Amino acid sequence: MMAKPLVVLAAGGTGGHVFPAEALAAELGNRGYRLALVTDRRGGNLKGRLAELETHRVRAGGIAGKGLVARIFSAVEIIIGTLQAWFLLRRLKPAVVVGFGGYASVPTMLAAAYSGTKAAIHEQNAVLGRANRLLASRVEKIATSFEKVLAIPETSKSNVITTGMPVRPQVTLVRDRTYPNLKAEDTINIAVFGGSQGAHIFSTVVPAALRLVDVNLRQRIAVTQQSRAEDVEQVQAAYRDLGVEATISTFFDDVPNRIADAHIVICRSGASTIAELTTIGRPAIFVPYIYAVDDHQTQNAHAVDEVGGGWLIPEGAFTDQVLADRLESLFAIPHMLESAGAAAKAAGKPDAASRLADMVIGMMPNTSDQREAA
Repeated sequence: MMAKPLVVLAAGGTGGHVFPAEALAAELGNRGYRLALVTDRRGGNLKGRLAELETHRVRAGGIAGKGLVARIFSAVEIIIGTLQAWFLLRRLKPAVVVGFGGYASVPTMLAAAYSGTKAAIHEQNAVLGRANRLLASRVEKIATSFEKVLAIPETSKSNVITTGMPVRPQVTLVRDRTYPNLKAEDTINIAVFGGSQGAHIFSTVVPAALRLVDVNLRQRIAVTQQSRAEDVEQVQAAYRDLGVEATISTFFDDVPNRIADAHIVICRSGASTIAELTTIGRPAIFVPYIYAVDDHQTQNAHAVDEVGGGWLIPEGAFTDQVLADRLESLFAIPHMLESAGAAAKAAGKPDAASRLADMVIGMMPNTSDQREAA
């Protein structure tokens, strides 16, 4: 039996770029396709399916260096990396190369364009990232996580396919769990996830907001909260003083379960967070990270807010009083939260990895034969 074609994945950097690559690797691997990963020299600590792949490293440089020297250095790194990737692709002869944004993907995707190899990019956010903007006109397909994505060149819009943002298998496993009961005396579960960039503001504002809510409501609340290591003791003490049951940690290895248990989530609005919430179907209060490149987190949050799956509060307006008022109004009408969770779930694409794999396979010759074999 003839071996199936090779797909090269170009990914590296932050988790938002790596998670969808990992999900696509798992999906294509399960269908029998051969895979290889090209990343930059920093692309260590790969996990899951990516850690099992044949891995190649090329030079890469950021495309948004601020100083002249930084820009020159980055340009040289990209040129060297593109040459390395060009020779690599000539040797590997992949059927398709798929990039996942971030500067680590740029040399490989440029090499694919210059070598005439079929290529596609996946955009995780509701604003086309700077690396993907550079590549958009050079690829055959642009897969997006959101229906509306800003900054896509007009000439490339006909190449866009909305696949969604692939999520980890642990997330889809809890999608069928129904929204938790929320009757008059039920415990109210609030989950707070901020990551390294957002945990500090949540560590100060959320406990202060719960101090302001009606005492009868506060007595029913249980909090699961991610905090920075330096904030853990302070946050634990704040909830202890309020008599609020709280589980505080710098890291949770069962985030999907904790989201599924929550009546509401308070969080940033990175692409992976949005994908997990909409796959599981839980409402959220989004506080976009104000320093996100091109303010993409605000656009991500808008996409869910507009369909009724959550509420956006800009960081500048995220005060203890504003949050307290919002929580009191939401918990006064429990069915509103359940409806928002349903709206979030309706916006989710739990089959995003499969959709993305179908797009990649569709770019290959003899796709009908390959789909039958898959």
